[in-house]
Amino acid sequence: MAEFGAPRGNCRVVLDHDLPCDGDATRIGDNFVGELVDENITFQRVVDTVGSDLAQRIRDISIRLYSAARDIAAEKGIIIADTKFEFGLDADGTLTLMDEVLTPDSSRYWPVDGYAQGSNPPSFDKQFLRDWLETAQINGQAWGKTAPAPALPPEVIAKTSAKYQEAFARLTS
Repeated sequence: MAEFGAPRGNCRVVLDHDLPCDGDATRIGDNFVGELVDENITFQRVVDTVGSDLAQRIRDISIRLYSAARDIAAEKGIIIADTKFEFGLDADGTLTLMDEVLTPDSSRYWPVDGYAQGSNPPSFDKQFLRDWLETAQINGQAWGKTAPAPALPPEVIAKTSAKYQEAFARLTS
């Protein structure tokens, strides 16, 4: 959560509840678990990388997807504070939405009734797990975010699962 809303020089569009939309990122390098990590980039870098037409299509589709999801979530008392969409081109050059979309792993869900600008409201997503990892220790020392990761206690797993289930229940009720 520490990075949310911090100025990064990338595309910022305020879409809802005065929350910024940090619109552009790309995947680079390996992080501590061997997966690619996000690097925030400017929209101009997207244009420079994939061309103006494709960049505009990606941006337009992303905003339409977010706007539709935002409206559905708002009806259920949820703010989609942050999300990501991943796109690629198939072998025929067709733009394709890939990976997970609007899950608690790829989004931050906040209850409308717990939101106040500038606050860190309770959430129905993986933020609880991220917060726990920030305080995790291995052999009495702060975890340095390098392998091996600390073992997750059963109560952390259960609480994370409960948050995901609550998001599902609220959004599908």
